[in-house]
Amino acid sequence: MSSCPHVSPAGILCVADQCHGLRELALNYHLLSDELLLALSSEKHVRLEHLRIDVVSENPGQTQFHTIQKSSWDAFIKHSPKVNLVMYFFLYEEEFDPFFRYEIPVTHLYFGRSVSKDVLGRVGMTCPRLVELVVCANGLRPLDEELIRIAERCKYLSAVGLGECEVSCSAFVEFVKMCGGRLSQLSIMEEVLIPDQKYSLEQIHWEVSKHLGRVWFPDMMPTW
Repeated sequence: MSSCPHVSPAGILCVADQCHGLRELALNYHLLSDELLLALSSEKHVRLEHLRIDVVSENPGQTQFHTIQKSSWDAFIKHSPKVNLVMYFFLYEEEFDPFFRYEIPVTHLYFGRSVSKDVLGRVGMTCPRLVELVVCANGLRPLDEELIRIAERCKYLSAVGLGECEVSCSAFVEFVKMCGGRLSQLSIMEEVLIPDQKYSLEQIHWEVSKHLGRVWFPDMMPTW
């Protein structure tokens, strides 16, 4: 239901109320409500296996994003403890205020536009079920502290992709060391790794490979 602008929150709630065998649902964030999560969490509803939510803004400053109550997320995850909750964010920096203010059960998180250090710091504090994290860009401020916090608190993290996100070589190695071999997918551009006193770009390949338990190289920008 992600590309259905004429469906209302009441309409999607009706679907959840009547289709008790529904196991997968994809929808735009404007259709998500506390009532919908509670309907999906009722005793007569089967356990949801996959919920995808697209949080999209096409007109910066003109879209108001509502807040989902923590109690609704808690009821939902209690009813469907193994659900994959996938969230795609295509927002502008000033629009993230309602999000990541308390713990949410997201497992797969994708940021399609630039996201601030503050928001990524909040991700580390509020997403303990996180399995996969993909960040398109974050500007020119290194993400050292934020990555370390995510490694500390997101114990199930196994896939990470970083685009235009600057990170010092030392912080990146520490992040990989903390996550260890559970990082089955790890992608970062060589151009955004910042050499420091501890590691050069040549050394980081060996150090990261050691902690992953397999041969690893950073991605490289094509020269054509």
